[in-house]
Amino acid sequence: MKSNRRDFLKHATVAGAGAFTGGLLSGCAPKLPESNLAAIIESAKKPHVQKFNMSGYSAPALTVVRIGIIGLGDRGSGAVERLSFIEGVEIKALCDKREVAVKGSQKYLQSIGREPALEFFGDENAWKKLIELPDLDLIYTCTPWILHTPISVYAMENGKHIACEVPIARTIDECWQLVETSERTKKHCMMLENCCYDFFELLTLNMARQGMFGDIVHGEGAYIHNLMGYNFKKPQDDRQSDGAYTDMWRLKENASRNGNLYPTHGLGPVCQIMNINRGDRMEYLTSMSSIDFTMGKHADALAAGDPFFAPYANKSYRGNMNTSLVRTNLGRTILIQHDVSSVHPYSRLHVISGTSGSAMKYPEPERIALGEDWLNAEELKAVTEKFTPEIVKRVGEMAKKVGGHGGMDFIMDWRLIDCLRNGLPLDQDVYDGALWSSIAPLSEWSVANRSQSIDVPDFTGGAWKSNTPHDINLEKGGNTQVLEVVEAKEEMQLNVK
Repeated sequence: MKSNRRDFLKHATVAGAGAFTGGLLSGCAPKLPESNLAAIIESAKKPHVQKFNMSGYSAPALTVVRIGIIGLGDRGSGAVERLSFIEGVEIKALCDKREVAVKGSQKYLQSIGREPALEFFGDENAWKKLIELPDLDLIYTCTPWILHTPISVYAMENGKHIACEVPIARTIDECWQLVETSERTKKHCMMLENCCYDFFELLTLNMARQGMFGDIVHGEGAYIHNLMGYNFKKPQDDRQSDGAYTDMWRLKENASRNGNLYPTHGLGPVCQIMNINRGDRMEYLTSMSSIDFTMGKHADALAAGDPFFAPYANKSYRGNMNTSLVRTNLGRTILIQHDVSSVHPYSRLHVISGTSGSAMKYPEPERIALGEDWLNAEELKAVTEKFTPEIVKRVGEMAKKVGGHGGMDFIMDWRLIDCLRNGLPLDQDVYDGALWSSIAPLSEWSVANRSQSIDVPDFTGGAWKSNTPHDINLEKGGNTQVLEVVEAKEEMQLNVK
């Protein structure tokens, strides 16, 4: 994919030194300390008595959604642009560690005639000052992973809804913090899983709900994307967007953890099709990683010619391919893969297998079978026309013009704002974000324990049995307008997720 979750705060490696540097600087293979392994087990077994069910919760409607955006690199600057096209949005405040990033997005707002936003930069705690502003409704954050939960929790504690890039948590404890804070404050906590809004994923979701695949038996999702060039790229702090990760934060994640670190792109759409948290739940997981065949060698080669890379040489990195398997309460299975360091065509898999049909997105072209043979082009076109959900019919073409991974980013943002303006439940609630993100630490435990299975927490506290699926056909709402339809624009080549 072409959209970089580039960050803003260099202090990620300072505040999170224990998380980032333990495996990297010790020279040991990336694995969890015994104390962390035990903590994962205890957190996974934690019983949860739900204080308030955030699934299906309708917060008071907001005619105008006043937004503060934190993290304005490649990913965050794109969010500023997309949100500016949506009716009822006021971008009130901008925050990034780097002044150049804030000024860049401010310049964009000025160019389209928007009121200037308040600026926060230069201080590692600047994001707290933004969140503390009294006249904000929603915090939208695109920072390094290590800040996702702290920012999300602080936003809810200060009376704001939170929309956070993926993954929303790095540990099971952080997942529980998000769930408990959202239930207590009754503030929405949405992980911005944009792949749930891609066109084929929405098509297959609607088909599954119409029974076209029969009973869903198995699903597959992945994030297979060669990020070697991006992970080892030197950041240029004098530019807002440079296609790199400030202070090499994502490379350090790969040097200190070993598992499926980025599961949600492939997993989210499969979970929605299976009604996970809304009629079914994950029960246990097992995970296995290959060794590292590329990252360590590449780091050593770069360090031989450039002292900048010396801290990353002679170290062990997470394996190229991680494969995790999940079994659900209803007996379904889910395969999730993660590989960001092999030469391989991009893939999220998106395989759906049912008793009477199946679908597969990668390798392209997309395919659907309603029986034992793939539909031909004419048949696929007819099925697409019949089962395209209302949300795509309403804003799909406009989304393609506004942009953002072919339009799915804009559909996600539009839907979030439309729900907030109409007082509707969000498509992705805190339980979804916590569950999908929990795959990373759970897989780390399993990899470190010779692929033993580990129970997956029930973040809903049993409410999954009665929670109902979210609305993709706009039975309510859907009245938020797109302020301006722009001509199709070329996607930024820097934008790598």
